[in-house]
Amino acid sequence: MTENLSISNKTKGRLPSLPFEHIKNTVLGLGYELSLVFITAQEIKKINKNYRNLNKPTDILSFPLSKKSGEIFICPNETKREMIKFNRTYKNFLTYLFIHGLVHLKGYDHGEKMEKMEIKFRGKFDI
Repeated sequence: MTENLSISNKTKGRLPSLPFEHIKNTVLGLGYELSLVFITAQEIKKINKNYRNLNKPTDILSFPLSKKSGEIFICPNETKREMIKFNRTYKNFLTYLFIHGLVHLKGYDHGEKMEKMEIKFRGKFDI
């Protein structure tokens, strides 16, 4: 944990070692405060239902809290299920999702501009 990134794992699983802080700083900058939380499918389903009115688990949810802070929730189990559709390894797809969430926090919504921004950042990390 650093001053601008806190990571908590609320699952029983072990997380892969990834350069989360470096990726966050590259996409959002040093001054952005991010909370990254790994949660179970049950927990992310509740959040998804509460905030998006979708009664199902998802792999990632991003929430801006202010212009300089936000939070990302990732469900490792859903990530492992989804990675197969994209023919990616777990570490690769987890990084892909993390970048996706960061770009949302940067203010982008799904679409061509967001895709271009994601491609730019994925290229920096060989994703």
